[in-house]
Amino acid sequence: MRKYIIVVAGGRGTRMGGDTPKQFLPLAGSTVLMHTLERMAIAEPEAVLILALPHDQQEEWQRLCRVYNYTRPHAVTDGGDTRFRTVCNALALVPDNALVAIHDGVRPLVSVDVVRRAFATAATAGAAIPVMPVVESLRQVVGDASHAVERSAFRAVQTPQVFDSTLLKRAYDVPYRDEFTDDASVYEASGHSVCLIDGNRENIKITIPQDIALAEIILSQQ
Repeated sequence: MRKYIIVVAGGRGTRMGGDTPKQFLPLAGSTVLMHTLERMAIAEPEAVLILALPHDQQEEWQRLCRVYNYTRPHAVTDGGDTRFRTVCNALALVPDNALVAIHDGVRPLVSVDVVRRAFATAATAGAAIPVMPVVESLRQVVGDASHAVERSAFRAVQTPQVFDSTLLKRAYDVPYRDEFTDDASVYEASGHSVCLIDGNRENIKITIPQDIALAEIILSQQ
């Protein structure tokens, strides 16, 4: 089956405390988004890369590619007003009967092994998502009260999430609902199940300034 990788990069960087979208922030000699695209391309060199980016950020992306001499081939499509709509737009570029991964543009530290295992598992199971055990204690809040819950029953979800493209495109052919928190939730709502695989602890989502500092340290050690 042919492979496609959709990298979703619609962040505005408000929690970073600046005007620069977080996917464009400098990281170890290039940008967060370039590191993400490179990691995915190294893991699956035959896959078609599709970058979903807000239209008003695409000119800046082209400028950054020139500044950093970034030449990795990739298609660019317009992001939507929600992540759900962004993925819908990108899926229009993906044919049926393929495998498609959806990955956050601000997760530059996913391991090559996780990407490859996600594709391999989805090829047989239809869908695969990487997860990690929860290490913190958890409490459920109900109104003004709270109570402890057993953390062993929970997993933190990462990306890339990989699917049979025919089934995922059919799953996305519905109106948006609030319970659609990621691609797996959309896929499950259509009646399909997902297979969990082990993620990697370093696969953080760049959200706050401290995450950039941590990513720099991790990349310097790899």
